[in-house]
Amino acid sequence: MKYTRLTKEQLEELHPEFINFLATQSITAEEWDTIKQNSPAVAEEEIDIFSDLVWEGVLAKAEFLEHFSKDQIHLFRLLENEMKLIAIKVEDDSIDITTQGGYDWLRENLLDDRVVFFNANKPYNEDKNLDKFNIIQQGASITKGELYLYFEKIMNHQNKG
Repeated sequence: MKYTRLTKEQLEELHPEFINFLATQSITAEEWDTIKQNSPAVAEEEIDIFSDLVWEGVLAKAEFLEHFSKDQIHLFRLLENEMKLIAIKVEDDSIDITTQGGYDWLRENLLDDRVVFFNANKPYNEDKNLDKFNIIQQGASITKGELYLYFEKIMNHQNKG
């Protein structure tokens, strides 16, 4: 298995897609019940294959990732050949940007000396979807990129000034 198995909840949510997946392999509902009962290892393998297919589709479409920790925000833009990173670090141990109060403080104090911005570009390794997945495994979420685009504007404005 390349990624991780979908959770029970995710599989339930994707039930129609899973039925279609089984149908592409000429497995009927009756046959699936028989496989689950008599060959659980085969059933698990089918679920793993389906999970990987779902992950491949999701990762191929992902354009932005966000990861928050106590003192940093990592914002990724997932381009065709590379990832762009904007990192915001708060250099004050009393501020936790994972809380509403800490996040509000950051929004109001972006130009404070304790707020440091970094940016970087990184080419993908051989498997860009696996690179994206690894960032998600570390706690990042797929987003629409509003935060990335907001901070990109701020950084572009600062670089011009």
